[in-house]
Amino acid sequence: MSENNELERLQAENAGLRAELEETNQGVLALYAELDKQAEQLRQASELKSRFLSYMSHEFRTPLGSILSIARILTDELDGALGVEQHKQVAFVASAARELSDMVDDLLDLAKVEAGRITISPAWFELMDLFAALRGMFRPIMDATEADLIFEEPENMPRLYTDDKKLAQILRNFVSNALKFTPRGEIRVSAHLENGNRVRFAVSDTGIGIPPELQDSLFEDFTQVDSPLQKRLRGTGLGLSLCRQFAHLLGGEVGVTSTPGAGSVFHVELPLTLPMEETDAKE
Repeated sequence: MSENNELERLQAENAGLRAELEETNQGVLALYAELDKQAEQLRQASELKSRFLSYMSHEFRTPLGSILSIARILTDELDGALGVEQHKQVAFVASAARELSDMVDDLLDLAKVEAGRITISPAWFELMDLFAALRGMFRPIMDATEADLIFEEPENMPRLYTDDKKLAQILRNFVSNALKFTPRGEIRVSAHLENGNRVRFAVSDTGIGIPPELQDSLFEDFTQVDSPLQKRLRGTGLGLSLCRQFAHLLGGEVGVTSTPGAGSVFHVELPLTLPMEETDAKE
């Protein structure tokens, strides 16, 4: 009799355990279903954000292009002479339009990165050609600043095989940031071989520097340095974040060292030759 009672007790316990296990399984399945639902909602929200950024950026580009074209016509005095004060006003309009255009470009690049639509187009090129193009790009800006922009001539630098446009955008962002925070002094752009198969580009300045506690977050989205200069300068806070993402696409990395009051050095280190498998994976 006792054996029957013990068997019945064990069977009852087993049935109870099965019921608990079934209930737990149902709870886990419900949790997975909820997680899947939330993941899908997040995916849709991310896709909508990327589509919105892309659409907005494209829509802004047309009127901005028109403003810049009109500013050039006025500056060249094709429709009549301008006074000194009018030239200043037109230059202000053109400068503001270029700043807004840069912000739009950053937002459009962010949308492309998040949507996985960034295309890598590597090619062989000489570094001196890249430096010459950057020097020409910044020449009009340097005429209106007290800082000096110096491109060091690379020594024993072979041809590079990577996406020169993405590399130029990284260096352009570094130089633009350096100019913003270096009212006077110098910005120096250099390139050196590292371990024979990598090249380290550095943009150093003698500007205000960056506090140590902010340096780790500089390459995050929408991060900006809190300083009196920053309050006068507009931006999206996306430039350095895009630099980091472009560097990763090119098989490299970015970094910064800075001393408050003494200046900063932003660098990007890339392979001399972009590996073919990385090129195939990102195109």
